[in-house]
Amino acid sequence: MPYDFETVINRRDTNSVKWDVKPNELPMWVADMDFKTAPAITAALEKRASFGIFGYETIPTAYYEAVADWWATQHHFRPQLDWLLFCTGVVPAISSMVRKLTTPGDNILVQAPVYNIFYHSIENNGRHTLSSDLIDHEGQYQIDFDDLEAKMADPLTTMMILCNPQNPIGIVWSRETLQQIGELALKHHVVIVVDEIHGDLTLNGHEYTPFASLTPVVAANSVSCASPSKTFNVAALHAATLIIPDAHLRAQVSRGINNDELAEPNSFAIPGSIAAYREGADWVTALRKKLSDNQQQVQTFMQQEVPQIHVVEAQATYLIWLDVRQITPDSAELASFIRANTGLFLSAGDVYRGDGRRYLRLNVACPTSELMDGLNRLKVGIQAYLKR
Repeated sequence: MPYDFETVINRRDTNSVKWDVKPNELPMWVADMDFKTAPAITAALEKRASFGIFGYETIPTAYYEAVADWWATQHHFRPQLDWLLFCTGVVPAISSMVRKLTTPGDNILVQAPVYNIFYHSIENNGRHTLSSDLIDHEGQYQIDFDDLEAKMADPLTTMMILCNPQNPIGIVWSRETLQQIGELALKHHVVIVVDEIHGDLTLNGHEYTPFASLTPVVAANSVSCASPSKTFNVAALHAATLIIPDAHLRAQVSRGINNDELAEPNSFAIPGSIAAYREGADWVTALRKKLSDNQQQVQTFMQQEVPQIHVVEAQATYLIWLDVRQITPDSAELASFIRANTGLFLSAGDVYRGDGRRYLRLNVACPTSELMDGLNRLKVGIQAYLKR
């Protein structure tokens, strides 16, 4: 069945966070796609709405079965049903686990540049961010394992938040890399919380490895956070799943998300998620093809029109990491200039910390005409910036 990823949908004046911009502005920043979700999800939500009663609801076994079956078919790994907990979102779950599994003043380890909201979950809860920065080696990021182990060995380091696939760079960590990280965490008594929210959106033949599929002893020291939100563009459904193989750790996390009132679904979260996981595979396959095509279009455009920008090829996600160091050492200034002069709204890389000040993040989950509009605005903005 063909799916429409080319029609431009007017999202202005729809309470969209992404599109709350000036009339002449084009937002290509936040991780929100400009595509309608899979038709099966819309049909499920319409059916639920027609019922007309929206009282308190429980989580049916069918939800957990749909999640487990999706992982089995998409990622060659089927988690046990009793490992799974429903939660209203990945970020709320991470913040809850920071509060429940660590103590104020503890170090929470990350690998910058990384998703900026991790810092909010850590620092707004009175913990310290400790980063083992990823190393840019000739345009490819690598882990400094000596530095990572040294920071895990700090007695105050009690948790690591790992991003796989990695946002904003788009790295898909290999099974060997994940296993090595997991073994170091065990050695130094550091629990691993894994954000796997972009795991369904691998590109160009890359495959994502669920952390819970690693060796049992490593998996038992982890909590994996997944959701249909990025895959199907349904963030406002507020549905996520936590995969926790170890019963003791699962009990702790369950107590935390229940105390924080994060374990009760809204009326659309469950039917929407089940429809996504049961009937959305063909749509996701088509989406991946569109995202790969858009990424290739960005690479070709930059090579031909803006050679000063190096595109870091994403192995997953619809977020492209643009190296602008040949233009400026301050991407935040550049992003502000481009927005003010062209209306193109990109994410400045400094918010992701690490070496992010040399990068911009571009969201390419949009129709071709919108993408080309954004790329042309970017070209105009760069040319104007260089002529100042």
